[in-house]
Amino acid sequence: MENIQEKLQFLHKFLRAPKQIGSITPSSMFLAKKMLEQVNWNRVDHIAELGAGTGAITKYIDAVNLKDANVILFEKDDSLRDQLMRRFPAYSCYADACKLREALQNERIEYLDCILSGLPFFNFPQQLRDQLMDQIVTSLKPGGLFIAFQYSQQMKKQLSTLFDIEHVHYVPWNIPPAFVYVCRKGL
Repeated sequence: MENIQEKLQFLHKFLRAPKQIGSITPSSMFLAKKMLEQVNWNRVDHIAELGAGTGAITKYIDAVNLKDANVILFEKDDSLRDQLMRRFPAYSCYADACKLREALQNERIEYLDCILSGLPFFNFPQQLRDQLMDQIVTSLKPGGLFIAFQYSQQMKKQLSTLFDIEHVHYVPWNIPPAFVYVCRKGL
């Protein structure tokens, strides 16, 4: 029942703000697992998820979070963020990924080991993309991972100027099918 309500809520949010939401349905478990399996959870102390939405990826973090890493969620939509705070009370939750560095200061975290992202970057104006990327790059520790899914490969060029792209996985079992970029910040 929760899954149906989650999908209906997501569709409603998409219809109201398609460029902000990016998809008509939450990410599939196949996409979530593909993203999370890229992380060496034995080496993660601090991780953030940008665009956490309904928690479609977030709900799988506890199963793989071996060291009980500090998890910080970012979700712009007020009602989705309120739901995330109720559903995942152990995780910190913030509204604006453009203020990632500010959130880390608030949490007393110097750098993140990994950032997961479901933000629909290509829907955003270039200035916003650049601002988000600046926050992401400066928030990651040297050698840290940035793992983002996108519905096209249009962000590959920009990502390759900022990171070493280690792999791009195609996940056909998602609506729509997605690409998972596994990017590493230089040392």
